[in-house]
Formats: sequence, structure tokens, C-alpha cells
Amino acid sequence: MTDSVKSKVSSEEWQTRVDLAACYRAVAMYGWDDLIFTHISARVPGPDHHFLINPYGLMFDEVTASSLVKVDLHGNKVMESEYDINPAGFTIHSAVHEARDDAKCVLHLHTAEGVAVSILEEGLQPYSQQSLFPLASLSYHAYEGVALNPEEKVRLVRDLGDTQFMILRNHGLLTCADNIPDAFLFMFIMQRACEIQLKAQATGKPLIPIHSAILDGIRTQADQVTRQAGGSLAWPGIKRRVERRFPGYDK
Repeated sequence: MTDSVKSKVSSEEWQTRVDLAACYRAVAMYGWDDLIFTHISARVPGPDHHFLINPYGLMFDEVTASSLVKVDLHGNKVMESEYDINPAGFTIHSAVHEARDDAKCVLHLHTAEGVAVSILEEGLQPYSQQSLFPLASLSYHAYEGVALNPEEKVRLVRDLGDTQFMILRNHGLLTCADNIPDAFLFMFIMQRACEIQLKAQATGKPLIPIHSAILDGIRTQADQVTRQAGGSLAWPGIKRRVERRFPGYDK
């Protein structure tokens, strides 16, 4: 199957497939997956608005470059595949991809810590250095039930605006970026910020928030610290760890 798919797509698409499959397995490696639920999508390079998303029914550590399903903005398969996709999952992803040309990759998870923070009325707070990066570009979207209503797409896109981090209330976390490595890096940082906040709050002791003056200036600092960090620095190492833990993602 690998040779069949690889021979039918461009070298650019195949590289995107390899990176996206690695991203799925990295999520599994960190224990952030939710069985066959939640999704990571990536736009296929080129003029067509086609996207790659996980085959519904495979665990994240089973996803390969060849098994990813190529669809259009309406979730219709544009390349033969034995797999289907989750329509609820693609509702969220298609909304972001359609509205944001810079959102080449959209990553959405249901981690326990992410959902827990999404339930808190105060949401994510500036309690750690890690929290400052998502807080520099963070939005919220109210829960509307399982994402099957196309009308919700309008409201989700409005709430997202031009941010790269989103907390979906009572639901989970979402990041978007113009490449797969950065979308993963953003999720890593936001997930870690949620973990730290919950651990600190669980002590029941008084908490020290980061001063508002630092938070006000963090956007420029966040750009400097995270720019290209996902692709040029962290991502190759993550892929090596994925290959050692879950070999065969690039098939």
C-alpha cells in the first residue's frame, strides 16, 4: 500500500503525510490521545484545498503516511481509501482550514488536563512561563455539543480570530500553525501549562500569578522564542523518538 500511495502523490504531499503520521504517533507517545477520537489535519501542498486527516478507527499509534485520508473542505474523499473519516472531527478542522489560509495544520485534543482547564471559569491563568506563550494568542469557544452542526463553524471561526491557541470550553484544546511541527510545539506548550496550573491549584496554597506587565509584553517575546523552534530544532528529535517507540509511521 505504501508504494501505491507514494507513487500517486507529489513528493511534497508525501513529506506532509510522513510528518503528519509522525505527529499522530508523537501525540500517542506523550499519552495525549483519546482512543480513535480527536484529530490532527494538514493541508496538502498545492493549489487545491485538500487535506489529510486520520482514518476513523485506527489508534493514533497505528496511523501511517499511507493510511491518512485525503479529503476536500466538505469532508469528501478525493483519493481512494479503504477508510472513512469522523464527520464530527472534520467539522472543526474544516472550519479553521477554510477561514485561515495560514492554518496549514490544525491539532485538536481531549487531554484530561486540557479538558479540566477548559471547565474552569477562569480558564488558563498566567501561573507559569509556559502559560505565557498560549496566553499571547489565546481564544475561547463555548461548548455547543458534539460538533456536527455546520452553523457552529461560523461561531468557532469568529471566536478563533487570528489566534493560534484555542480552549474549547468543556471540550479540549486546539492549536493551529502554518506547519505541522509548530502546531505540535504549540500544543506541547499549552498542554504543559495546563498540567502545571492544575498541579499548583491542587496544593490549595496561595498562587503567585506572573505580573501583568510581563504578560502585556509577551507577544513579541513569544514570537522570538518559538519562531521556527518546532521545525528547525525540536521536530527532528521528536521524530527520532517516535521512530524508536513506534517504528513504521513513514510507510
